[in-house]
Amino acid sequence: MGTGEELEKLFLHWLCRLEGLGPVTVQRIGAFAGGFRNAYYIEGMELKKAGILKREESCHRFDAWKKEFHSMEEAYYRLADQGIRFITPLDQEYPNRLLHMYDYPMGLYVKGMLPQEKHPAAAVIGARDCSAYGRLTAEHMAKELARAGVDIISGLALGIDGAGHKGALDGGGKTFAVLGCGVDLCYPRSNYSLYARIPDQGGLLSEYPPKTTPLPRNFPIRNRIISGLSDVILVMEARKKSGSLITAQAGLDQGKEIYALPGRITDALSEGCNQLIASGAFVLLSPSCVLENMGIFCEKRENLGEKNQKGLAKREKMVYSCLDSEPLHLEEIAKRAGLSVSQSMDVLLTLELGGYAVRTTGLYYVRGIL
Repeated sequence: MGTGEELEKLFLHWLCRLEGLGPVTVQRIGAFAGGFRNAYYIEGMELKKAGILKREESCHRFDAWKKEFHSMEEAYYRLADQGIRFITPLDQEYPNRLLHMYDYPMGLYVKGMLPQEKHPAAAVIGARDCSAYGRLTAEHMAKELARAGVDIISGLALGIDGAGHKGALDGGGKTFAVLGCGVDLCYPRSNYSLYARIPDQGGLLSEYPPKTTPLPRNFPIRNRIISGLSDVILVMEARKKSGSLITAQAGLDQGKEIYALPGRITDALSEGCNQLIASGAFVLLSPSCVLENMGIFCEKRENLGEKNQKGLAKREKMVYSCLDSEPLHLEEIAKRAGLSVSQSMDVLLTLELGGYAVRTTGLYYVRGIL
């Protein structure tokens, strides 16, 4: 990038940091002024006359912001010391997928890598307070897609988001987290291990500058970036009114394919997914159905039931057959299998080591997804 381009980017950074200016307004100011550097020399009232700024208060704030240019310049040059890059539509590496959006971000703060255009990408999203079944399924789907070379995009939230990132990392693939705070902050703190791993196998992205706290209003706004970076969107579990449905709607507006994990009509966590399916979303049956629809060849795996039966001894089969997607207590499993509690505990440990069972909380177990 030449000196003129670097200055243009520096002034764009200054403009993006003016609170209250959305990406579309920033685009319009740059177009009206003939560049972001030129925008610095325009008066706020000129922008009001052009219909870009609507209120006089906004014009005064724009003019006052010019006094902050040098502090914003210092902040811009400090980013490298924090291992953060500021990527804009002026940069060649800016994701092309985002440019198809009406309100594409004018600046992204990045730790690690950015998704590459040549790589297929899938968003894995869903409820924060997900069920054990939803979490395991999200992890399984993300792992298998990542193994096939699909980048996994999500938001690092509790529940489904975290499971999607973990599955992608464990599958040896790339995953990208779009944050609702600065990339220098981990939110929620309980996902710190994922936050620390992701830049080595993908990247942390945010439209918000460093030190921005995770305000509730930030998350619906960042959802359009999650959908924008993805070719397909997998909704694992979602309530009737949830952020996941906002992301799915953004994806539909962007022409993306939506997959929803079906669930029981009595489950509140499945209401949103069942609603999406009723509206025409694909039923999420397996990783292979997503991969095939994306035009990606995948090896046909051995039938799950056959694999499970081949890998288990008689007593293990008895306990395994008692497990379900809903957590069961050890004593209930022992009762159903006709074994003592200690015998069942020994068998469950063997099943856990083989990935056939998963301990959720306390002495509750669910069937693993292999």
